[in-house]
Amino acid sequence: MEQEDFRIVFMGTPEFAVGSLRKLIDSGKQIVAVVTAPDKPAGRGRKLSESPVKQYAIEKNLKVLQPVNLKDPEFIKQIRDLRPSLIVVVAFRMLPKIVWEIPEFGTINLHASLLPDYRGAAPINRAIMNGETKTGVTTFLIEEQIDTGDILLQKVVEISKDDHAGSLHDKLMIAGAELLDTTVDGLKNRSIESVSQKALSPHDPVKTAPKLSRENTRIDWGNAASDIHNLVRGLAPYPGAWTELIKDHTLLSPVKIFETKPEFAPVNDPVGTILTDEKSFLKVAVPQGFIHIIRLQLPGKKSLAVTEFLKGFKSIAGYRFE
Repeated sequence: MEQEDFRIVFMGTPEFAVGSLRKLIDSGKQIVAVVTAPDKPAGRGRKLSESPVKQYAIEKNLKVLQPVNLKDPEFIKQIRDLRPSLIVVVAFRMLPKIVWEIPEFGTINLHASLLPDYRGAAPINRAIMNGETKTGVTTFLIEEQIDTGDILLQKVVEISKDDHAGSLHDKLMIAGAELLDTTVDGLKNRSIESVSQKALSPHDPVKTAPKLSRENTRIDWGNAASDIHNLVRGLAPYPGAWTELIKDHTLLSPVKIFETKPEFAPVNDPVGTILTDEKSFLKVAVPQGFIHIIRLQLPGKKSLAVTEFLKGFKSIAGYRFE
């Protein structure tokens, strides 16, 4: 089948999806339309904000659809009228069956993990939070249950000790775009055979990647230094791990922490105790060691390196984290 006869509808919203859309266009794929989220009010002025995918699609003069309801008969008619050979989904909403069944070659998704592990909304964050040393990207066929369809292709991506969620996001965006482009070629040429996720599962139950919340992004200083360090890495630069700054049993402020370094050493101080020279270092007592705070942020303030933070926060040694 010629490139111009293989018609693709691309669905995605965030920056992660832009990498895939760009790769498909650069490799000559025919994108007949892009489906993305409706514009949303953002910022203090509540001005309507366009998704990164929409911005890129407009730049490339692509047709853009922004349905509020994916089951809207008018939207379904629009997709059918486009006569897609394939629908490609990257970081979008869950599609109704009536939509993903339309294309001859089916609907495929790119997921930022080695499925079946880390199904869910936060696979990049969760892999680092759990201390993994590798993850990857997966293309798979969409079925009725989210992230459970038959796998097409996978690629392993190493997680370095210096990676945080932001740097791993960028690695996976590049690897995922390349894998997706290869997958589209394989489907077009009918050279890929899908494999059931059950056949690939190395263990039971599989690891999951549930949505991040205020509750599961809070630092527990009673955990091991390595676990706290991985939590911070997995939540940086967004949304950020957080804790409470306490003095004399009074909550003064929630604090976000974006960069840390673990130290393993004997500890005599209670968990959460802050130790500092008030100039260049700030560390927190944890079981069997300390967590050195490298970068942090008070509410309404900028994220600061600890040296800058200490210049403006006097006598922090009298405080503790909880």
